[in-house]
Amino acid sequence: MNKELLNQAQMAKDAASRLASISTEEKNRALSLIADRLEAESEKILEANRRDVAAAIKAGVGDAMIDRLSLSKQRIEGIADGVRQVVALPDPVGEIVEEIHRPNGLNIKKVRVPLGVIGMIYEARPNVTVDAAALSLKAGSAVMLRGSGSALESNTAITEVMRDALAETDVPQNAVSLVAGRSHEIVEDMMNLRGYIDLMIPRGGAGLIKRVVEGCRVPVLETGVGNCHIYVDKSADAEMAEKIVINAKTQRPAVCNAAETLLVHRDRPELLLSLCSALANAGVVIHGCDETCDIVPYAVPVTEEELASEFLSLDMAVKVVGSVDEAIAHIRRYGTGHTEAIITSDRASADKFVREVDAAAVNVNASTRFTDGFEFGFGAEIGISTQKMHARGPLGLREITSYKYVVEGDGQIRG
Repeated sequence: MNKELLNQAQMAKDAASRLASISTEEKNRALSLIADRLEAESEKILEANRRDVAAAIKAGVGDAMIDRLSLSKQRIEGIADGVRQVVALPDPVGEIVEEIHRPNGLNIKKVRVPLGVIGMIYEARPNVTVDAAALSLKAGSAVMLRGSGSALESNTAITEVMRDALAETDVPQNAVSLVAGRSHEIVEDMMNLRGYIDLMIPRGGAGLIKRVVEGCRVPVLETGVGNCHIYVDKSADAEMAEKIVINAKTQRPAVCNAAETLLVHRDRPELLLSLCSALANAGVVIHGCDETCDIVPYAVPVTEEELASEFLSLDMAVKVVGSVDEAIAHIRRYGTGHTEAIITSDRASADKFVREVDAAAVNVNASTRFTDGFEFGFGAEIGISTQKMHARGPLGLREITSYKYVVEGDGQIRG
């Protein structure tokens, strides 16, 4: 075990103990200072980010990852605004989730409490560094951040800015720390910090998530890959379908809630053609099934691997299906439990889709891009959970807390 990492983990644990009793007002003051400092020191962050981006381009990293890695003054302002949104949210710590009055006079309260220390392992998205820190602090937990080596300069600068802000508050600086270095071994050590880290959250591609889930000795809250589908039912309004499909695919194609596969009912070949035309005009490459390729002359044949994967680019799989049941069966086979959408004017089809599709979010006549902490009103999110235990969907403040039972009596004993 890396001794420096072990020492860092101990300091995070000590910080978490102090943070658990700090008032909402002081946590909010600390977060407001962080937001202000991020904007005030944006040039320091951007200079570090430019070094990361230049190195990534030199290494031949794809456009989707470059987009995730890149910061701008506007993006930093957006990140700071996200922190301010967290300030405005109710503090979950101390919330009475449930209260039970027993016949024997006992009063039992289920009270929300901090988790302790949260470990974040994530890929090249510097905004996650701030989102994870802000949410963890508001929820009363310390956070140990491990971003990818490709964002190390950016994450280092951001973490320094946040820690400098905390130095002016009662929130301990060690409540936020970056697990630095470029070696993969330190990630393995981090995954073995049982007794120090209370919950590990991986955020990134399928390979990273699989590695953490299978190799971690710390409890894991799994965030998942977003192979998201849109099913256009035979009753779909053509104008609505085009608007939603274009938004879901092209508004920001490199994120996990972008749509990757379009399923169109066989009875709507004219709509299939118009949707593919609109996508192609927006720069999207159509990867079609045999039936799609017969209708859409510029489509390229889709592969089994493409149907099962995220493109994270201006590419989209398109398949013709004969019914809502066939669409659901396809999603069951290839979906990742993130976000699935139906476009329909038929209430029965919508209800069946909602009832039978197993995903963290199921949308009716709305873009997949709405599966997001900000859009759900949670403020910043720490990730999108696709598992079924503990928390599912956007992980906001409540989703990164635990609870304890407070039992109050007046001398009761159990007979």
